Amino acid sequence: MKTLKLLSGFALVAVLFTSCYTEVIIDDEPSISLNQLLNTHELWYVDINKTIGNGETTFLQIAFTISFKNGTLYANNNLVGIGSQGNGFGIPVGSYGTYDMILDIDHDVDGFNTFDVYQIDSNTIELYNPNNDTSYFLNGYQRSNFDYDFVFYDNIHYFLQEYEAWEKIYTSEVGALNEFDYENYLQFLSGGDDSDFRSSQDENVSNVANIYWDYTGKYGVQDVANNDYLKTLTLDYDYFDNEYFELNVLNDAQIELYHPTSGTYYEFEGRGYIEYMRTTDAKTSKSQKKRKQKTEKKDNPRVNTRS
Repeated sequence: MKTLKLLSGFALVAVLFTSCYTEVIIDDEPSISLNQLLNTHELWYVDINKTIGNGETTFLQIAFTISFKNGTLYANNNLVGIGSQGNGFGIPVGSYGTYDMILDIDHDVDGFNTFDVYQIDSNTIELYNPNNDTSYFLNGYQRSNFDYDFVFYDNIHYFLQEYEAWEKIYTSEVGALNEFDYENYLQFLSGGDDSDFRSSQDENVSNVANIYWDYTGKYGVQDVANNDYLKTLTLDYDYFDNEYFELNVLNDAQIELYHPTSGTYYEFEGRGYIEYMRTTDAKTSKSQKKRKQKTEKKDNPRVNTRS
């Protein structure tokens, strides 16, 4: 916005010895280019629950953060390694270009997408996709002030899906004998209704693909009051009673399950890391993991100016 300031000749007479007035233009809100705007923050967190519209842009539905670096688009699609992978930026997933307030992205898997970009405030932008009439809202951060731990623990549900299987590697000597003692593998499946699990009593399986899954059911992860780092895990078996655990994450590849009913501690290790890029490479997800919007979807009031 440009402000027009009129400076009276009376105010200048002592300096300029003239009775005329001078018109001075002061630019108190200098504009910046879209590319400069995108680079004001190192990370853009995709606030999935703020999404407006009934469509989907797949790579934004998968990503926790995206970043714009010298024409290359980066994303943190996984919770495993978040904060360390790619020095906190994640992995390169495509390229981008800007002109006016239009952002064009050529994603390595999802192909070309174009967005109208709106600056909502100093650290929030809206990416409006005119092709599906859906807006995603991104919050800007620097890597130094981004809470990677909060994102990790707030999305443990997806973390469990980032390995093809979890292998039991430890059972405590303390605790009463129970049916879960005989289960040695767990698998948390992405896609579908996002809550399916399987378990197996197989032992020492070298290839995860060869595991025979004995049981199926639904699982749920819940918060624990006043403890951001402790979760509960409920395994709701299709034909048996539920099993309830306290869930602790030991590191990016190990979890601890405490079974209060028996007093037994178990440790599981992730087998077969799944990198969510959905490429044709061997080390990719077999089904689409997508972050689920917990808020109610609603029509987008944004007008498509390109139609």
